[in-house]
Amino acid sequence: EAFFKQEMAKAGFDIGHSESPITPVMIFDEALCVKFSKRLYELGVYVSPIVFPTVPKGKARLRVMVSASHTQDQLSKAVSVFVKVRDEFHQ
Repeated sequence: EAFFKQEMAKAGFDIGHSESPITPVMIFDEALCVKFSKRLYELGVYVSPIVFPTVPKGKARLRVMVSASHTQDQLSKAVSVFVKVRDEFHQ
């Protein structure tokens, strides 16, 4: 989990200050958060979009749950998929 958080931060994602195995990836916009989650899933990365009313409007995030069964290679791939999706949506 520390590796994933470190790599996501290096890639420029806002991951907050979570001390738990859950890493929030802040997307802020609700519609974009849902689209981002769907696209990640299409590319093999399953994360849950957390949007209003679970969190305040404008605080939408993706909930990433890393477990001990994830390998460093899998986590590296997940980070690269996050970057790919971010780049797709910023074009």
